[in-house]
Amino acid sequence: MTVSLGDTSRYQMHNSNRLKIGLFGANCSSGRVVTMCPERWSGDWPDNLRLAHLADDAGIDFLLPLGRWKGYGGQTDYEGESFETLTWASGLLASTKRITVFGTVHAPLFNPILAAKQMVTADRIGSGRFGLNIVVGWNEDEFDMFNVKQREHEARYEYAQEWLDAVRRIWSDESEFNFTGRYLDLKGVKGKPKPYGGLNPLTMNAGASATGQVFAIRNCDAFFIQASRISVDETAARVANAKEQAAQSGRAIDFYTVGLVVCRPTKKEAEEFFHYAVVEHADWAAIDLMMERRNLTSKMLGKEGYQEKRTAAAINMAGLPIVGSPDSVAQQIAGYSAAGLTGVAISMVNFLNETPFFCQEVLPRLAHMGLRE
Repeated sequence: MTVSLGDTSRYQMHNSNRLKIGLFGANCSSGRVVTMCPERWSGDWPDNLRLAHLADDAGIDFLLPLGRWKGYGGQTDYEGESFETLTWASGLLASTKRITVFGTVHAPLFNPILAAKQMVTADRIGSGRFGLNIVVGWNEDEFDMFNVKQREHEARYEYAQEWLDAVRRIWSDESEFNFTGRYLDLKGVKGKPKPYGGLNPLTMNAGASATGQVFAIRNCDAFFIQASRISVDETAARVANAKEQAAQSGRAIDFYTVGLVVCRPTKKEAEEFFHYAVVEHADWAAIDLMMERRNLTSKMLGKEGYQEKRTAAAINMAGLPIVGSPDSVAQQIAGYSAAGLTGVAISMVNFLNETPFFCQEVLPRLAHMGLRE
């Protein structure tokens, strides 16, 4: 097989940007903002396609979807309309030229032979621009829809390890193999074609627990880490600790985080819109349902504590708020690079309305700082 890409080009998303910028959650209605405001993201296909073209032309590095099978209820049925991510990625990869597009895959819900074939198909369509965001478990009621029982926490990662090992063997040069593990028993496995250019897709994970971090460091090219809401220094300490763990395992991986960008010509305009969309028009019924699933109730927390938690949930649902003027937003994002992060996956209240201004005003400022081409 002829390798037409550099050995690391796909892992660098085919460019030399020191700080990668991606759009997160566009495959779902409302995206990552639990809001009832009329400006909220539709999540429909025409808007996703227009957004992909816009992002591709503007130099955004990647599109990262949510793996969602069922909405969170409330008045908007938050994220109730969503596209399956491998077919979504294939459609967008066929319609773009340079941007990396991820699929977010719940390993327990996808047979590894089927998933390996689907992902190679997307990767071939995109000439090596497909990426895998692997998820080991999530909402119990979503798994109930599939009649799949969630495993205990440690076992989830044990299964995911077998699943990923099987997928990568299918992608390897092996012509046929049997795979027998604790969870999987596969016979006479074959898989052609192989990933584009003879390189496996870039793989990400966002496990928050210690076990999840070990899994990501062992298996992935990139790991999503929660940025501090207190200081850049605290974020830097978290990244440094994770990098040290990776180094002890003989690996060097990239680290990303997530955030919600509201950028307007002035700080006042940005803060006012953020409060309008995220707090004043929050879909509180959906937030209450999400908190209930996590056993966070007013009975447990008390009336005042519960109100504090639900407001924080609305504000922080999409990650760290990055709110302000173009100068301020660029400085905040640059702080992530200073903390050692490779990239940021950002959400917006309405991607199509807000991405053009972000690209016109913030990306050039980041380039001037030496963080972007």
